[in-house]
Amino acid sequence: MKAIQVTKTGDASVLELAELPTPQPGRGEALVRLKAAGLNFIDIYIRTGRYERPLPFTPGLEASGIVEAVGPDVTEVKVGDRVAYTDQMGSYAEYNLVKASQLIPLPDNVSFEEGAAIPLQGMTAEYLVNEFYHIKKDDYVLIHAAAGGVGRLLVQWCKHLGAIVIGTVSTQDKAQVAKNAGADHVILYTQEDFVAATKKITADKGVDYIIDGVGKSTFTKDLDAARVCGHICLFGSASGPADPFAPNSLQAKSLTLYGGSLFNFILTREELLKRANAVFNGINAGWLTLKIDYKYPLEQAAKAQQMLEERQTTGKIILTI
Repeated sequence: MKAIQVTKTGDASVLELAELPTPQPGRGEALVRLKAAGLNFIDIYIRTGRYERPLPFTPGLEASGIVEAVGPDVTEVKVGDRVAYTDQMGSYAEYNLVKASQLIPLPDNVSFEEGAAIPLQGMTAEYLVNEFYHIKKDDYVLIHAAAGGVGRLLVQWCKHLGAIVIGTVSTQDKAQVAKNAGADHVILYTQEDFVAATKKITADKGVDYIIDGVGKSTFTKDLDAARVCGHICLFGSASGPADPFAPNSLQAKSLTLYGGSLFNFILTREELLKRANAVFNGINAGWLTLKIDYKYPLEQAAKAQQMLEERQTTGKIILTI
């Protein structure tokens, strides 16, 4: 099979097309013939070595396709089923072995490209709005990178819950994307200080909940932008890991800080399907929409990752297989 292989960590040039043996499913596994793979920032963290993986490896944690074969004791899926998944390395390839318990049935009205765009980012948005701070009508929610793949979904989800959404973005074009998604206020952090802007929007009160997937360039200021007894969730580090801070500094405003990782919230099949179905329900109801910016063939994985790494996109990037 054709697959992207990484034999050393580094920049996007380490993503090389290779011919590898097609794997065979073992007990509890399914072989999925992949149709599309989704790109995520975690792919870059793994490629550069920030998140270590044994070498060599095939990157990618998210894809959709058709079950080609199943191993012994598989009851969750059968050959021919349309499926999607996340939290399984090896998606930049024509085939991948996946634990059957991690496969999500793909509804007939969802395309393979959409199926590859949903699992990681869609379920990330779902747990971020449901597991930590329970958003109420007219709560102020600040979403960093509001035009990005997760950010745009978060804007829509928070608006659906009745929040007043403030989004930060880097360009005018991205500001329009955030507004189109439903953001009530958009701050260009390259032109103005988002703390001062949020204080002005909230009549100096500060925001109720901050959802931060950017990290280094935003987190320290989050502590100032949150209201007294406010809530902050740090779930990513697109600009680099957040700087260390003194935990006792949270006392000044009685802030609550969370650390988010989707993979801790899909540990059981019941959790996985609950979160995936919540995303599908939002799409079917029409209040949650996907935005696929670019589709590249598998052979152009390096170009696709470069675009994501340089933050040139406002939606999802898909590899077609």
